[in-house]
Amino acid sequence: MKPWLLAIAAALCLITLPWAAFAEPPMPLTPAADNPAAHLGEPTAAKIAAGLAAHRAFYKLTLDTSHGGDVIAATGTMSYEVMDACDGWAVQQRLDMTITNRDGQDVRMVSDYATWESKDGLRMRFRMRQTTDAATTEVTSGEASVDHPGGAGEVRYSLPKVNVQKLPAGTLFPMWHTATIIAAAEQGKKVLALPLFDGTGDTGAQDTSVVITSWHKPEPFRFAPLAALPSGTVHVAFFDRTPDASEPDYEVGMHYWENGVADQLNMDFGDFVMQGKLDQFKLAPPHHC
Repeated sequence: MKPWLLAIAAALCLITLPWAAFAEPPMPLTPAADNPAAHLGEPTAAKIAAGLAAHRAFYKLTLDTSHGGDVIAATGTMSYEVMDACDGWAVQQRLDMTITNRDGQDVRMVSDYATWESKDGLRMRFRMRQTTDAATTEVTSGEASVDHPGGAGEVRYSLPKVNVQKLPAGTLFPMWHTATIIAAAEQGKKVLALPLFDGTGDTGAQDTSVVITSWHKPEPFRFAPLAALPSGTVHVAFFDRTPDASEPDYEVGMHYWENGVADQLNMDFGDFVMQGKLDQFKLAPPHHC
């Protein structure tokens, strides 16, 4: 598989995290045992997590830049839905991209990703299936848990093979990762280092280096429910948890609102960069548990 196909596979769910140019050099990643999430003050992150919005969003994806590799054109769409499942969030995401190489061949990649994450951030179930030109190229499935907020845990894979991986102390699942970033932005923080497990690969957690480049008061926006909320831009780089991982595997980002909704996606797959624009958006009606 070509490197950019591998990058897309790896970046599948992380498209729902942020981008913008670095405002300052990133802080070196801190040891996971340092539990950076705890430094933010759990009540604040918990408050943000409680306010994450159930919604449906549809994004149109276009090629931003190509770095002289094999990709000369790319288009796509992404649908993203967060559902309030009372004791947790259920998330469904579908990424559909068609990439044209220098030989004029079109390659279609479709990724379907679904998770359930408990609202206390301690448990997660996940399933991901990726196809390239209708052939299944990658599947992951399983469940993960951490012992307590800020604690260590483990992930139990059922696919691609039965396997158990340890999760380092401080590991966050996707929704709490988002809430922790937004809480940090509201506290005026600029740089974070957070271990993340999202279920899109079979090697356990990754390290993320987060730079918050702006956070500002509400401003006019074409979707009225978002215009009333503060928002800002963030850049996240993803690293393997290996001693020699000095360069990120990939980088992704967006403009976040306080309720976790995102626009201005920017996905750097190495050989090329895709932009995503929020095309359709709808808040879910109030859910009574």
